[in-house]
Amino acid sequence: MKRLTVALLCTLGALGQKIEVESDQAADFTKYKTFAIRSGRLNSKNPSLNSELVQKRLDADIQKYLGAKGLTFVEAGPADLNVRYTLGAARKSEIETYPAGWRGWGTRVVRVPYTEGTLVIDLRDAATRSRVWRAIAREEKRDAAKVEGKLDNMVKKSFDKYPPKAK
Repeated sequence: MKRLTVALLCTLGALGQKIEVESDQAADFTKYKTFAIRSGRLNSKNPSLNSELVQKRLDADIQKYLGAKGLTFVEAGPADLNVRYTLGAARKSEIETYPAGWRGWGTRVVRVPYTEGTLVIDLRDAATRSRVWRAIAREEKRDAAKVEGKLDNMVKKSFDKYPPKAK
């Protein structure tokens, strides 16, 4: 029983947010002073993730966290950076194995379903129209409503890695 508990706790710890960031190493991020949100797409079949309220919340979070980085939001007109984002969700499942049977000499295989919410945020240089920064945040939860509850944290953790460190 202890092994089962430990296996389940390890699995639950593995399910969580993952943030990946990539950037253009040639881009000078110090020149970007303003940004505008040009496109926000919600690409989920789940109504709790595919609503106008979620889109407004993501817009507000992006404004808040990029503003905290010293950039100024421009509602209309030209900006240094154009922000585009996509939020989607997919049903996934993982296969877990753990010892079972007499004295743990067997293996039990269980399929565990969950919902993976993926938020992709792109920053494009308005002058060159090229992508200079991208964050991909994944929240792996069994319930889409729980993914929705983590959206603010997904945006925050993404922009924690902006601007990228010079190499």
